[in-house]
Amino acid sequence: MEKFVPATEKRRAPATPFTDAAGRNLSLADFRGRLVLVNFWATWCGPCVREMPSLERLHKQLGGADFTVIALSEDRKGWEVIAPFRTRIGLGDLPLFHDLKSETMFSLKGRGLPTTILFDREGYELGRLIGPAEWDTPEAVALIRYYLGTGTAPKG
Repeated sequence: MEKFVPATEKRRAPATPFTDAAGRNLSLADFRGRLVLVNFWATWCGPCVREMPSLERLHKQLGGADFTVIALSEDRKGWEVIAPFRTRIGLGDLPLFHDLKSETMFSLKGRGLPTTILFDREGYELGRLIGPAEWDTPEAVALIRYYLGTGTAPKG
């Protein structure tokens, strides 16, 4: 988690649309009231694929009314490739979504995949991590618990 960089400016989550597996349009505003960890990824991105199981384990451990993970795919073919990928690597519980035309990633100035951004309950960026990470380590869980208000300040 040493690569996690706290936000230096108060940047609000964009209202750009993305879709769920049923084809419904959503935006980050639909998740206000919760701490949200948005992970930008793609099925063809090796480091992204390697970190997906740890994101699912983090979501299983801490996900609920106060926190969620949103895995936002940047795949151009959308659900045509996302759905079989989910099945192939066994991501039954990780919330997967498709970032239409990569609008959400571009509006947040994402630089490469994977990029993960943490938002507070009001939809403001708390910080980001560029590159892969193990999201279910004690350090990652402590970081999320800190921002949830249920843990102490992370070390480092």
